[in-house]
Amino acid sequence: MALPVELGNLQLSILGLGVQYPPYSLTPGELEKLAKKFYPDSPSMRKVLGINKFTGIEKRSSIGNSDHPLVNQPTAPSIAELHEVFMSDGVPLAVEAARKAMAEAGLTSADITHVVATTCTDSANPGFDYFVMKELGLSHSVEKVLLHGIGCSGGLAALRTAANLALGHTFREKPARILCIALEVSTTLARSELDSIHELQETRIGACLFSDCASVAILSNGLGESRRTPIYSLLGWQHETLPESHDDLGFQVDPHGWKVVLTPNVPKLAMQTMASSFAELVRNSPQLPPDYAEAADFDWAMHPGGATILTGAEKALSLSPEHMRASYDVYINHGNSSSATIFSVLDRFRHKDMDELAPGGRVRDFIVGCAFGPGITVETCMLKRHKTTPSVGDLPTPPDTDSETGASESGDSSDWPSERQGSPISGTPHGTESPGALQANNRDSDFIEEAMSAVELD
Repeated sequence: MALPVELGNLQLSILGLGVQYPPYSLTPGELEKLAKKFYPDSPSMRKVLGINKFTGIEKRSSIGNSDHPLVNQPTAPSIAELHEVFMSDGVPLAVEAARKAMAEAGLTSADITHVVATTCTDSANPGFDYFVMKELGLSHSVEKVLLHGIGCSGGLAALRTAANLALGHTFREKPARILCIALEVSTTLARSELDSIHELQETRIGACLFSDCASVAILSNGLGESRRTPIYSLLGWQHETLPESHDDLGFQVDPHGWKVVLTPNVPKLAMQTMASSFAELVRNSPQLPPDYAEAADFDWAMHPGGATILTGAEKALSLSPEHMRASYDVYINHGNSSSATIFSVLDRFRHKDMDELAPGGRVRDFIVGCAFGPGITVETCMLKRHKTTPSVGDLPTPPDTDSETGASESGDSSDWPSERQGSPISGTPHGTESPGALQANNRDSDFIEEAMSAVELD
């Protein structure tokens, strides 16, 4: 189905979305339990555990809880140990998210032309995308790109990269169906972060915010047969790097994983650039209706990097929490899953309970996606929605069985060997968990912001 000409000539659309969270949910008490078990009391530890109670996150999705053997060793796990769990517990999440997206798009493994993947919580060669492709039974001729070093902006960076690849295929008059895969396993870094808090007496809040998730979006260039109505049209995108900001947001390499760098300057820097980035995005987006000009005219899929990012966006852009209702919902119920979060927000936006919370009761046809990553980089995109309720599945849930995460749907057509890389850690449940409904509209967000701003970050 061709897209309307009046939307511009890019003809790019998202045909399927898939989100897979792991089976555990960490309440703030789980981090406190680990801290008290392995570390003595100190001013910095008390400060971080105080922040942990007022992040606005009710639960963070995780591959395990505070009793997981990886975080109960005498020392923090090594990069090698973290990689092993990333492969055994993380890759199956990405496979399942991809299957959900492909099912919604009505695509088989033979239809996929490209894979653009991203992670900041693993660094092996070949990358995790190789093993996801293998499990899905994709052809060896599928073009793949693995993005690294872009952190929380990775999901939108993958979408931007996919868009440019899709346009290249359009120029060659070839169809493009691109899997954009984001996978993060962050909660296993808790001991490494707690080590730094204890040894350096620094206020490091990464362990309070980050969670685990895999998410997938399938981008099409509109050529060839289309079997489904698009979820979103991709109308434009914008990328910007803020000068001399690389020391404010990052993910430093360490023998025990990666250390989160997050200074108090980040919300301020983000607020300073939001309006100009939005204005540039609107200028570069084709033929928006006249009633879509100001930021509040759009719905916003804002990456929920933290409570101060969301409340800062409200102030900088004159938005209400309801404009970012899906961002708040994901943040409250799952935490910040880095690059994988933004596709989860876009997926959540199309559920009917989100429509009921639209500002003024009016669901916007156009959505602005926005995320910040190390650099600091700002990624934005302009989307037009087409569908509200997902046609396949329901809310993001963990896989029901071990076999569900490992079985390939491609049957004998796969040109990959059938052996599987890794297996879930023994004792990991695979039950179904439904995230709670949006609670931002009945929360005192000012209280959360006040509690966070009262804490002096180092």
